[in-house]
Order: sequence, then C-alpha cells, then structure tokens
Amino acid sequence: MNATPRWLNPEQQAAWDGFIRMQEKLIGRLSRRVQADSRMSPADYIVLAKLTEAGGRMRFMDLTKLVEWEKSRMSHQVARMAKRGLVAKEECPDDGRGSFIVATPAGREAIEEAAPVHVEHVRRLFIDALTQEELDTLARISNRVLAHLEKQPD
Repeated sequence: MNATPRWLNPEQQAAWDGFIRMQEKLIGRLSRRVQADSRMSPADYIVLAKLTEAGGRMRFMDLTKLVEWEKSRMSHQVARMAKRGLVAKEECPDDGRGSFIVATPAGREAIEEAAPVHVEHVRRLFIDALTQEELDTLARISNRVLAHLEKQPD
C-alpha cells in the first residue's frame, strides 16, 4: 500500500457510491424475492444455481472459490442444504481430503421452480432499466474489472 492514501475525487466517489448503492439495493430486493417466492434462502439459490450451471456437481473448493465465500461459510451452507435434501456431499475418489457437492433431485426441482421467477425479477429490476447499448457497456466494464481483480492479491 502507498504511504499516502490516493483519495477518490468527487466524480470517482460518486461512481463508487452509486455502484455500491445499486448493488446493495439489487441484491437486497432479489434476495427478499427469492425467499418470498421459493422455499430457499438466497444462499441456497446461489449454490444451486452454480451447481446447475456446472452440470449439477462441483468440487467443494471450486464451488467455494466460485462464489467467493470462506470455506467455513460454504461448509455450514452445504450442511444446512444437505439436511433439507437439496444437496449431497460425495467423496472425491482421487483426493481423500476433497469432496464433491451434488444437487439432488429435490435441489434440481427447487432451482427449476425458482429460476424463472428470479430471472423475471432480474429483468424487471435491472435489465429493463437499461438500453442494449448500456448493457453492452456494462458488460465490457464488468469484464474489465473482473480481469483486473484476477491480477490483484486478496
């Protein structure tokens, strides 16, 4: 870190504040909708969505890294979901310490029921507010920041 802070100028601060407020409002509203519309918590939805995108099965540590959670948080989340029959944990045959997290039929059913409603909320709250040109610009900005983050230490 630099000895002297590189403070944000007013335009940078406004951009950062707007991004944070938008992100918090979107996540808050979408999280409340997931809970109201399904039998899942927002964390359940995230885990099942990522598992489904990966074909229904992922190594525990890969899933943990993908959602940017701490190992302990993922362990507790998987345990809660396993108790409710949404996921199962399988041992990894080529790594005695590793495991796979697998979406169960009940988990697949839950995400298949919740996803269309969730996508409609995403569309209504976010997509419909922007033009296609703005969405394209946002995608480029997001990809640039994500690539930059990959190069930075935690």
